[in-house]
Amino acid sequence: MLDSRVTWLVTPTCLPAVLRRCHVCPSGRFRANGKFRVNAHHKLLDAWLLALCAGCGDTVNLTILERAHVRSLHPELLDRLHGNDPSLAAELLQDPAVRRRNRVALDWGGAWRLDTGADRAAGEVREVSVRFAARIPVRPTRLIAEGYGLSRSGVERLVTERKIVSTARLSGRRSSDFTFTLTH
Repeated sequence: MLDSRVTWLVTPTCLPAVLRRCHVCPSGRFRANGKFRVNAHHKLLDAWLLALCAGCGDTVNLTILERAHVRSLHPELLDRLHGNDPSLAAELLQDPAVRRRNRVALDWGGAWRLDTGADRAAGEVREVSVRFAARIPVRPTRLIAEGYGLSRSGVERLVTERKIVSTARLSGRRSSDFTFTLTH
């Protein structure tokens, strides 16, 4: 009986869509492009992440800093804000406090990919370790279906038949690492 272990990686390909109602058109989706606006009021700073409406192109400001004292901020953060650092935009969009403050949700559809490696050789038992490069909420059954080229219902059938087992819950969405075993 062959035993093989594989690691899959879920990585973002772009920033997720921001779900928020547009005040100009009926669209509810915005695209953040990684641009920031920083405004100074003497020794206090405001900072916003700019997002464009997918329908009309209107701009919305997502509050990042509000009346923050300049000396309380790390100089590297200020440099990243002024430099429109796209990785900072990704970090801030994943921050639950930023999403809660701006009353937005994220849609990761089409903004991530699954790297399974080139190895798809089938042994009798295969242990797969799924790692997330960012906190991307995805259904484990969708990842397994995409990784093996199956339908989600086919994966759910394999879970029911106990041919796919995991200590982690495979129903619902996950954004943290997990491992599963596929038995042929």
